[in-house]
Amino acid sequence: MKRSRVNEIMDAADEFIRSFGFALPPFAYWTPDEFRTRRDVARRVIEARMGWDITDYGQGDFDKLGLFLFTLRNGSLEDLKRGGGMCYAEKLLISRQDQLSPCHTHVIKAEDIINRGGATLAVKLNGSDDQGRFAEDRGGVVRCDGIERPFGPGEVLLLKPGESVTLMPGDWHAFWGEGGDVLIGEVSTVNDDLTDNVFVTEIGRFADINEDVRPKHLLVSDYDTWLS
Repeated sequence: MKRSRVNEIMDAADEFIRSFGFALPPFAYWTPDEFRTRRDVARRVIEARMGWDITDYGQGDFDKLGLFLFTLRNGSLEDLKRGGGMCYAEKLLISRQDQLSPCHTHVIKAEDIINRGGATLAVKLNGSDDQGRFAEDRGGVVRCDGIERPFGPGEVLLLKPGESVTLMPGDWHAFWGEGGDVLIGEVSTVNDDLTDNVFVTEIGRFADINEDVRPKHLLVSDYDTWLS
């Protein structure tokens, strides 16, 4: 992705988020230079990989295959392992109309996916085989706002604003905006996007950035290179 396109997506996403009464935290608006000068203050933000996350999954067609995310808070894997402390994470996502987030599951993370506003969120579901791998012929059971809901293999769950689904490790899911763009909330156990995303097909998690202009704000995937 071109950096200029990333900058444009940031501006549009911020406007979309604000239209639903949400506001991003102050560090969201720091420039790269501000991040460098405040690096010690922002150590937890950087270590937890909180912030902007815009991906085309390395495929070069964000409008068709992509996702906007902003990690608002993220706990510690060490706390999760010992069973106490900050074991949770929260994100805001934007799924555009017919923009696919490809089929995947997580090894550790359980997550509530919440339609916070906009159009309908379509979530395609599949179960796992006995080894935890994607099973085209298996369904399962999820909870929608705490109510059990069985699903068949490949069934598409349609979530209206205010509705949610709880996805556990082994619940394979892909999603997109149906009939328009959707603001999504994600509340989960600790998030690790470096190792805990398992895709059905071989695909990248982060975008490859073409630096045609300077970044307006850093992506979480920029921290290692821009702040080292």
